[in-house]
Amino acid sequence: MAIVKLKKITFCGMLSDKRRILEQVQALGGLHLIPLAEPPGQEFGAPKNTEGVVEALKYLNACANKRHQIKDATRFDLERITEEVLAIKAKVRELTDIYDALSKRIDEVEPWGDFQLPETAQLAGYRLWFYIIPKRMMKKLEDCDWVWQTVYQNNLYCYVVVVAESEPPENSMPVVRTHTGSIPLSTLKTQRSQVELTLEDLQAERESLTRWITLMTVHFSEALDQADLAKAQTITRDEAGVFALQGWLPEAHTEKFLRFAEHHGLAVLVEDPDPGDNPPTLLDNPRQLAGGEDIVNFYQTPNYYGWDPSIVVFFSFSVFFAMILSDAGYAAVFGLILMFKWRSLGQSIKDRRLRVLAANTVFVSLVWGVLSGGYFGYSPSEERFISALKIIDINDFDGMMRLSIAVGVGHIALANAIRAYRRYPSLTALASIGWLLAVVGGFCFWLSATTDNDGLRQVGIILPATGGVLLLLFSSERGLKRWSDLFWRLLDGVKSLIGITQLFGDVLSYMRLFALGLASASLALTFNQLAVQVYHALPGPGLLFSILILIVGHVLNLMLCLMSGLVHGLRLNFIEFYNWSVSDEGYPFKAFSKKGVR
Repeated sequence: MAIVKLKKITFCGMLSDKRRILEQVQALGGLHLIPLAEPPGQEFGAPKNTEGVVEALKYLNACANKRHQIKDATRFDLERITEEVLAIKAKVRELTDIYDALSKRIDEVEPWGDFQLPETAQLAGYRLWFYIIPKRMMKKLEDCDWVWQTVYQNNLYCYVVVVAESEPPENSMPVVRTHTGSIPLSTLKTQRSQVELTLEDLQAERESLTRWITLMTVHFSEALDQADLAKAQTITRDEAGVFALQGWLPEAHTEKFLRFAEHHGLAVLVEDPDPGDNPPTLLDNPRQLAGGEDIVNFYQTPNYYGWDPSIVVFFSFSVFFAMILSDAGYAAVFGLILMFKWRSLGQSIKDRRLRVLAANTVFVSLVWGVLSGGYFGYSPSEERFISALKIIDINDFDGMMRLSIAVGVGHIALANAIRAYRRYPSLTALASIGWLLAVVGGFCFWLSATTDNDGLRQVGIILPATGGVLLLLFSSERGLKRWSDLFWRLLDGVKSLIGITQLFGDVLSYMRLFALGLASASLALTFNQLAVQVYHALPGPGLLFSILILIVGHVLNLMLCLMSGLVHGLRLNFIEFYNWSVSDEGYPFKAFSKKGVR
C-alpha cells in the first residue's frame, strides 16, 4: 500500500542522436516524460481512424470462428481492412433490424393466411377490414349489421374480416381494426429469407477478415508507438546541437537508466522532486490486493505527496457490499457466476485484479450472510446446526442501527487517523486527532443514551470536548508572528468547528448499510411468502406459478442488490471516506514505452 517514490532524471546528448536515443528509451520503457517544450497541437502519425481500428478489432475478436492468421504483410492495408470491417458491421446491424422487423410483421400477418388484397374495383367498391377480437367479446358481433367472417381463431382470439365500403365506426366494433398491410405473407417470408442469406454472406466475410487480426494489432500498435515517438521528439529541449530529455522514473529503476546513459554516452542528472514539482502518481500494491488500486484510479488518482487508499477501499468495499447483500444464498449465486466466468476474466492484468476483488467480496458476503442467517430470504430453524452460526439479526432494528453507525464511526475515525499520520510532525495533525476524538466520543455519548451507561456518557463528553479544543487551536496553518495571528488562528478554528454538521451527516450516511440490507432481506421474504400463498391458493397450477414467482422475484432482487452494493459500497468510500482522508488529486504515471503484441 504505497505510492512509488520517483526520481527526476535528465539526459543530455547530441541532437543528431535524439531520435535513436528516444527509440531506445521507448524500448526500455518505464519513464514518464516531462515536456521541456510546448508540443504542437497536431496528431503524430497515429492511424487516421484510431477509434475505428479499435472498434474493428473488437468486432473481429468477438467472432466465434476465426481463420488462420496471415503473417505476410505484403497485401496488408490497415485503413482498407478497417473500412471493410466497419462497413460489414454497419450492414449487419442494418439488416438485423430489417430481419427483426420482417419477423415481427410475419408473426402478425401469419394468422390471416397468405393472401393478396384485391383491387377495390374487383369488389364493386367494397373493401376488407381486419379485426383481432378476444373470444369473450365475440357476442357483440351477433347484432352487428356488417358482413363479417371469422377466418382463424386460437384459444384467446378470433381473427375477423369485415366486408364494407368504408371502415366501420369504432363504436360499432368491439376493438379497433388491425393493419395487415398490402404485402402478402409469402412475399414477407421471401424477403426475410433473402435478408437471412445476406447476413450469412456477411458473416462469412467477417470470418474471412479475422485472418488479419494479428497484423491489424501489430501495425496499429506500431503506429501508436510511432505517434508517441514523434510527440516525444517535440517535447525535448534542443539548443546548440544538444538535446535534453527529462522524465520521472521509479527510484528502483535508477540504476538501469544510469547504465543506459553510460552505454550511450549521455550526460545524466538524477534528482529528488523539488517542492514545486508535481510528479505523477504510480501505485504499487500486492498482486492479490491490486483490485482496489484500479477502483481508486477509476475515481480519483491520489496526489503523489498523499497516500494510497487502495487496500482500505479493497476491504471496506467488500464489507459494505456484504452488509447490503445480507444473504448467503445470494452470495453463493454470485460465487457460482464468478466461478463460471473465472477463466474469461483472466485475459488481462486489470481483469485478473478485479477478479480477485470480486472473489474477496463474494467470500465476505458469504461469511456475513451465514452470520446473519439469510438464505434466499429463509432462516433455518433453530434445530439445524447452521442456525447456531447466526449471531446477527437483520430484523433487530436497534442493533443493526448501532452496528451500521459503528461501522461508519470506525471508517471515518480510520480516515482521520491516517490524515493525522500523514500530517505529522505538523501541529495540524492534532486537528485530525480532534475529529477522531469527536466522532468516537459522539458515538459513545449516543450509545450511553440508549444503554444508560454512565461510563460511556463520561467518555462521550470528555472526548468531544478534547477534540473541540484541538480543532480550535490547531486547525489553522497560519504562523504566529504577532499577537493578531493568534486571533486569526482561533477564528480559523471556529470555522473548522462548523464541520461538525458534515461529520454528523457523513456518519449517518452509513445508515444506508442497514436500510439496504433490510430492504434486500424483506424483498426476498416477500417473494417467498407470495409464492407460498399462490401455491396454496391454486392447487395444481399454483406450483408452476409459485416457481415462476420465486425465480423472477429473486433474480430481480439479486439485480437490485448488485446495483445497490456497487453504487453505495463505492459511494461510502469515495464520498464519506475520501472527504476525511484524501484531499488533493493527482494524475497517473504514464510510461513512455512500446505497446501491443511483441
